[in-house]
Amino acid sequence: MKKILFLTGDFAEDYETMVPFQMLVMLGYTVHVVCPDKKKGDKIKTAIHDFEGDQTYTEKPGHLFELNYSFDEVIASDYDGLIIAGGRAPEYLRLNKRVLEITKYFFDQYKPVAAICHAIQILTVANLVEDRTLTAYPSIGPEIELAGGKYKEVKPTEAVVDGNLVTSPAWPGHPAFIREFVKLLGAKIQL
Repeated sequence: MKKILFLTGDFAEDYETMVPFQMLVMLGYTVHVVCPDKKKGDKIKTAIHDFEGDQTYTEKPGHLFELNYSFDEVIASDYDGLIIAGGRAPEYLRLNKRVLEITKYFFDQYKPVAAICHAIQILTVANLVEDRTLTAYPSIGPEIELAGGKYKEVKPTEAVVDGNLVTSPAWPGHPAFIREFVKLLGAKIQL
């Protein structure tokens, strides 16, 4: 059975943590959800970001999400793919040297990587978007361009695939985002 590493953290977007985790477990994958400076059994606080007609998303308290693996025990080569939650967590996770090293490993090995919403901030800091086409929450578009990538604006329900990387603007894109990620992992989807 394939193993997936899932990076998240305090104030990650609730849906972008809970829903992909549940979808991937439902499909039979082993998913280790981790956060720097936390261990198995610790909890992160999530945030619910919603689109209610304001200039940007609103933020409300989410749920407590229990991590099922310790960050310090992660050996990147044990995993077949990487998924990174969006929300506010990536703005500080991208400052963690080991997070960047782990993320770079998946790109160096050309293993599937799924990054949603603000998770792309980790990719830009790790210098992994140059000459790639990807999407993100629109406010991350300028960061993608500054890092040498091509920002593609798509509907929130869509995903963009470039090689081993799948991205989506936000949680409304989960069906397309997870579908494309599991296809990169080798799953065959038949309707």
